[in-house]
Amino acid sequence: MVTVWFDGGCPLCRREIALMRRLDRRSRIDFVDVADGAATDCPADRAALLARFHAREGDRMLSGAAAFAAMWRAIPMLRPLGEAARFPPLLALLELAYRGFLRIRPALQRRLAR
Repeated sequence: MVTVWFDGGCPLCRREIALMRRLDRRSRIDFVDVADGAATDCPADRAALLARFHAREGDRMLSGAAAFAAMWRAIPMLRPLGEAARFPPLLALLELAYRGFLRIRPALQRRLAR
């Protein structure tokens, strides 16, 4: 089982999580919205969970690209991509892309909120 903490106040995040929920046909992912403050089993500070994507795979806490890869591994269709991300150079490249995304995320959120 994988637990994913996401920002339900972010229109972009809501869209992505909606897609992941549709793809998670075997219910292997527990999606936790931390935006409303109701999540009680938070492994980190709420602000950190809202600022960066987090997931728990087994007993390992992951963030950023590694958290996305864990989520992908739980979905059969995306599992090959998640497994490929175990290769350190690829994970580093995905993390670099994720950090770039974080810089433009506020602008994307504003656009989607309109």
